[in-house]
Amino acid sequence: MRRFVALSIVVVTSLALAGPASASQLLDRNASKVKLKVSRDGKAMVSYNAHGRRWNVLAWGAVNALHPTKVRKQVQFRLDRAGGWGTFGRKLEFVNACRAYDGPPLVHVVTACKAPDGSYWALQRWQRSLPNLGLLPWLPQQRVWALHLSHWSGPMAVLEGWTDWSWSGRFHHIFGRLTYLGRPVHGWKTNQYGARLDKFGRLVYLDTFGSRHGPGWRRENSFVTHKGTGVFCYTFRARNPLEGGYAHPPGYHGGVRGPGNGQAYRMIVEGPGVTPDVKWEGKGLSAFNPGNPELVAHEAAMNSILDGLNDKLCSHH
Repeated sequence: MRRFVALSIVVVTSLALAGPASASQLLDRNASKVKLKVSRDGKAMVSYNAHGRRWNVLAWGAVNALHPTKVRKQVQFRLDRAGGWGTFGRKLEFVNACRAYDGPPLVHVVTACKAPDGSYWALQRWQRSLPNLGLLPWLPQQRVWALHLSHWSGPMAVLEGWTDWSWSGRFHHIFGRLTYLGRPVHGWKTNQYGARLDKFGRLVYLDTFGSRHGPGWRRENSFVTHKGTGVFCYTFRARNPLEGGYAHPPGYHGGVRGPGNGQAYRMIVEGPGVTPDVKWEGKGLSAFNPGNPELVAHEAAMNSILDGLNDKLCSHH
């Protein structure tokens, strides 16, 4: 499995220009005192403190998501980081028309509401840039909390996950699938280390709890869903941060890390288009014992599910 290890660094300027977001939902990082207002004509104003000042970001022009295609761009918000000055020549002032949220459960939610047209808006916040292989952050940008904005109607994306063993029980293993409205979510291109190169691609951020990496939750790895299927699979094995494009602290001499299998796992994915981020959580497994009928039966059941996903990159048991 190839890894995504690029570190995102926010660049904030005093200029407020209207245009598409650099990532379909990312508004900013380390935002506090966040407030959301929605106008009757479908514009959202997100106000928050960050980088030593108060921001009023106007967002509009996007809802839901497109299925992967090579002939159209994925939907994205238009953003004006001066609250309307960059686009309309003035700061837009409007009464909040958004009502109490009554939609599906959300994870890492900051605030959410229901617009007059029945669609939903939400802000979610979580740590997206933690280093892989359980390493503790050594740079400020690895600790930031990303603030994501979403706007949707109807069902959200579905993130499925299962745990078993691979290579005849030698390694712990996790696999799953990301779908939206019953169809796979995936991108078309990645670089040599698995970083997505288009707006349709989505990374699965995998965290492990109570592993060899140390106490608490640690980021184990991040990887894209597979083209054509939306499926992913990951084998927990020892990995060397100095190989394969992983980010690592300067002068790292700690040797291989892991394997990072733990007592529990969680996976989070940015929703396709401008739909909400979704999350899966599950328990870890004991070591495989071929003499234990329950573990053998579990492995057989998981192999059947994996085979049913029809993904050639995840066919090894």
